[in-house]
Amino acid sequence: MGLRQLLKRSNAAVGLVNDLRRIRATLGRESPLRAVEAYSCAHAIRKLHLGAGTGSLPGWLNTDIDILPDGRGVVYLDATRTFPIETGTFDYVYSEHMIEHIPWEAGLLMLRECRRVLKPGGIIRIATPDLAVLLRLYGDCPDPAGQQYIRWIVDRYLNRASPYKASFVINNAFRNWGHQFLYDGDLLEMALQNTGFTRIRRCNPGESTDEHLRGIECHGTNVREQAMAAFETMVFEAERPREARGG
Repeated sequence: MGLRQLLKRSNAAVGLVNDLRRIRATLGRESPLRAVEAYSCAHAIRKLHLGAGTGSLPGWLNTDIDILPDGRGVVYLDATRTFPIETGTFDYVYSEHMIEHIPWEAGLLMLRECRRVLKPGGIIRIATPDLAVLLRLYGDCPDPAGQQYIRWIVDRYLNRASPYKASFVINNAFRNWGHQFLYDGDLLEMALQNTGFTRIRRCNPGESTDEHLRGIECHGTNVREQAMAAFETMVFEAERPREARGG
């Protein structure tokens, strides 16, 4: 058998194995519709967590597009498509370091779907890297917190031979971890406004006037550095208008 034929057979076999893995993973997922129904029956206050990964929150319906081997209790949901959830189901929606992983237009679709599945008066909370904070690193002399952040990113995520320069850190923020679109505060507020949210306010990580949204950020735990996670992260909350009807 020629090398070309052998490679074709080999590639076909690898493709078949990958297809079988995807089919098995799909069959093993809990149906989002059944999961939402079961969760809704068990919870008077309903809270939807998008992009949970390994950071599942107690009392929330934790969802993600990638179900990890240890992601027990996480339900499959693609936030870039119409949610398989009835309008006005949830009191709260939360996403942390997730919206930057999808393009701008997909982010708008996600926000529109979040508004739709929220009850009138329901609240969305979004935590995401702040582009303005990252761009402020670029200069002759970042403040002490900025200098610490630059050293942390280079030491933790870049080749240690890389210079401690903001340009490396900013490039890393755009290209690493599957990031697609980074927001500053003005852009995120505009996106929330354009998708029908009102009473938009900026919060500090971990802080909220609503007890259900207080202390739920876990990015600092995931990266094992609370101070640096707080430094790079902005948090916004907004509401679905109470007078809203339909989608």
